[in-house]
Amino acid sequence: MPTRENYQENSRPTESARTRNKNLHGGLGMDLGIAGRKAIVCASSRGLGFACAKALAEAGCEVVINGRNEDRLAAAAAELKKLSGAKVTAVAADVASSDGQKALFAASAEPDILVNNNGGPPPRDFRELDRQKLLDGVTANMVVAVELIQKVIDPMIARKFGRIINITSGSVKMPLAGLDLSSGARAGLTAFLAGVARSVAASNVTINFMLPGVFATDRLRTYIDTMAKKKGQSAEAVLAERVSTVPARRVGQPDEFGATCAFLCSAHAGYITGQNILIDGGTFPGAF
Repeated sequence: MPTRENYQENSRPTESARTRNKNLHGGLGMDLGIAGRKAIVCASSRGLGFACAKALAEAGCEVVINGRNEDRLAAAAAELKKLSGAKVTAVAADVASSDGQKALFAASAEPDILVNNNGGPPPRDFRELDRQKLLDGVTANMVVAVELIQKVIDPMIARKFGRIINITSGSVKMPLAGLDLSSGARAGLTAFLAGVARSVAASNVTINFMLPGVFATDRLRTYIDTMAKKKGQSAEAVLAERVSTVPARRVGQPDEFGATCAFLCSAHAGYITGQNILIDGGTFPGAF
């Protein structure tokens, strides 16, 4: 596997990215207008979910973070509290289950912000997918997000404020072989919520989608490792090949993703809804 240094080398300029994010939340004095708002961020003990939780906490939100590994989640909560001073509540639960969802909303009954996130199914040839694997993939990457939105949408409408972010994937717009189930389920979620987003926009409730490209996360490491074994190449070579397809010539930093999430959740983004925001270093070649 590529080392942490490999990923840092292919995600420069890391320091400038950190500076930009710090400036967004405080250095330039920009007030996102969501201090005191309550946010739930799913699958947020690490990776892009953690980056979103961090950015929202730094913007002054009370944040509920979630994951299934209690130790990792506790460490994430401690780090967020240290970095932001915000109120952070950790809920160790599988939000695909009814009990998990109950635990999440017991911690924050009527959140102002919901960030839906879930790990995608592992890369595999579509011929290897049986019915149960198909159903599990659709449940994890489509059904769960819809269920959570059903629980938060009416209180948001009543309060005339709500921000819902669904973290999907750049493969929704540019599918990759081997990630067919992930792409299909997330594209289904995108289409499902397109009409919902328009139906609640007049109540200052927005629903948007963030489509990450190549970011320095555990999921990328898993994908690189899988492709390296399949191609009989080193993980470093596969990573370099992947980075070469990105016009920015680097992988993304999670903090860059988190800053975008915080802005979409801000008081300034009420006129942005039903949109798919690609954050991929220019990889998608289309103009629209």
